[in-house]
Amino acid sequence: MKSICLTHCSREKALELEMTGTAVTPDELYTSESLLRFIRFCKNNGLEWAIFSDRYGVVFPNEKISWYKKPPSEVTQEEFEELLKNFTTRLASYDEIHFYQRKGETHPLFERIVAQGRLSGLTISEFLEENIIE
Repeated sequence: MKSICLTHCSREKALELEMTGTAVTPDELYTSESLLRFIRFCKNNGLEWAIFSDRYGVVFPNEKISWYKKPPSEVTQEEFEELLKNFTTRLASYDEIHFYQRKGETHPLFERIVAQGRLSGLTISEFLEENIIE
């Protein structure tokens, strides 16, 4: 059974990368402590993981992306449709997707993506910060 843990991006990013155009892996770009805690948990437990970006869609650990500022509240309906297509296509090969809801940080956009992903046939469970044990 193939499974992956996934969480959403954060507005906190490495400031030194802003305006440089330098592409880095998600664990180098994002600086939110709760997101980094999720990554550490996955790495320490040998779990496959990815980040869902409101700019890039699903970003796997080895993929490089550039610094961006794209609040989820500014995602248009057309962009949402593209993000949903990216989400369902890139995660289609997984039997289980475990989506990490970061308390107080999960924007309704990400909740909507998860709900639509389920309607598209993906098996998505959610887990909370309490489930992350370091």
